[in-house]
Parts: sequence; C-alpha cells; structure tokens
Amino acid sequence: MKIIFIGCIEFSEQLLKKLLLEEAEIVGIITKEESKFNADHVNLKPHADVAKIPCGYFADVNSSECISWVKSLKPDIIFCFGWSHLLKKKILDLPPMGVVGYHPTALPKNRGRHPSIWPLVLGLNETASTFFFMDEGADSGDILSQREVPITFDDDASDLYYRLIKIAKKQIEEYVPQLESGKYPRIKQDETEVNYWRKRGGLDGKIDFRMHSETIYNLVRGLTKPYVGAHIEYKGEDIKIWESEIGPSFPPNLEPGKILDKSDDDQLLVKTADGSIWLKKHEFSTLPNVNNYFI
Repeated sequence: MKIIFIGCIEFSEQLLKKLLLEEAEIVGIITKEESKFNADHVNLKPHADVAKIPCGYFADVNSSECISWVKSLKPDIIFCFGWSHLLKKKILDLPPMGVVGYHPTALPKNRGRHPSIWPLVLGLNETASTFFFMDEGADSGDILSQREVPITFDDDASDLYYRLIKIAKKQIEEYVPQLESGKYPRIKQDETEVNYWRKRGGLDGKIDFRMHSETIYNLVRGLTKPYVGAHIEYKGEDIKIWESEIGPSFPPNLEPGKILDKSDDDQLLVKTADGSIWLKKHEFSTLPNVNNYFI
C-alpha cells in the first residue's frame, strides 16, 4: 500500500516516525519549510532525507504543481495529519483508497477549529482521537478509527497533546493492517450530532479577572505550550501567562483584578470574580506590587 504523507507539526512528525517504524510504504512526503501560524511547526524533510523518500514543499496542496507531483508517485492512499487547510476534490480523488485525515475530537461532535484547545478551555472531561476519510467538507467524512481520550482537571495543553499522540499511534497499529488487507470500517457520521468550533482570535486568549477562577485556569491551561499562551494587559503590554492555580476565597468586597499577594518565587495572587488565582509562570520583566490592579 503506497502512502503519501502530508503534515507539518509535531503531531505529524510523531505519526510519521511511527509509520516508518512499522515499515509502511511511504512513497512521498509533503510538508512546510516554515509556518507563520503553527506554534508546533515541524519541517518533515529531514526525516524524508534519512529514509530516502521524495519530499515536496507545497504551501497549497491543491495547486496544479502539487497535483502533478502526487500523480507521479501513484499513491494508493494519502495520510494527512496536521495540515490546517482543506483538501479539494482534485487531490481527494487521486488515490484509489482516498485520503485519511485526523481530528482530535469525538466526531461528528466538535468539528472545526482549534480542537485540542477548546476541550480544555471549555473544561470538558473527555475528547477523542479520530481518523476519518476526508471529503470536501470540514471533518465530515466516514470514520475509520475513533478512541475516547480522558481529560483530567490537572491536564494542560501539553499533557493532552502527548496523550493524543500516544493513542493515535496505537490506532495506527490497528488500522494500517486493516487498510492493507482491504477490510476496514467506514462509519458514516450522524449529521444530527454535529457542531462546529469557531476559529479563536487574540481576544479569546485574554484574561479578564472579572471571570471566575476556574474559567481563567481553563484558559491558561488550554493555551499553554505548545500553543501561544494566555495573556493579560498591563501598562499597555500583553504579558503571557503559562501556568496558574486556583487560589483561596476572599471577602466579596475586594475588587477583581487586585493583586493580593506575591510569593518569594515571583508568583502573583490576584482577586477574581469568585475568589482568587495564582499566576505561577508568567513573563513579567518587572513584577507589579501587591495592591496594584490589573483592571
């Protein structure tokens, strides 16, 4: 089974390495030399060079140049894991077995953007790891493999990211032999269960201490590395917050945004709408004083 592999993030790299370890027949790799919006970008060409696999840099996989390159390699199937652009009909129809994509949610629920961030920001206690056959829609094709993925209250974006990688590798062990044998599932998605997560913007990452403590905690853990980080505005600057912890209760007559305490290791305790929160890891160059305000 001849495979073309498309990807450009760390998740892509880990699954490519797994496929190479399983001695899958990869005949071509498509990746990006750099990315302006993927915080976890990885250029896969070094892996292609070591394995002596043809590699192409294509910003637009739907371009005529890319289509011609794919045709020349005559793949049976394409694996597209970690690519933030929709594939169009011309490339979807090229391999006789289709194109397998990946989405880290319990499809048909939670299609759309930022699927590894929203579960944490929304405080969900589970998500899923889903491989599916891509069509012209967004995350709407038949499901090949799906596994539940638990989320604990202590998990942050990095914890969830690597848990998804671990589970996705196990799925590859199961479904690649199924694909090679020609006996594999294709489960249609139930359109009555569909919702779409929207694209996040800069304001979605801004901490407002009029929020509840748990809301702020979820925002910080959802946007921490490998992503861009949540932030607060202070004296005209955006200050990144990488880790937080829910603090104790305080009298309701204290205003949200007031700095209540400062630890010896530069953590800040700030009043929130319903209590307080510790800013444990941050990028303040100069710490504000206790009794200053963020609002």
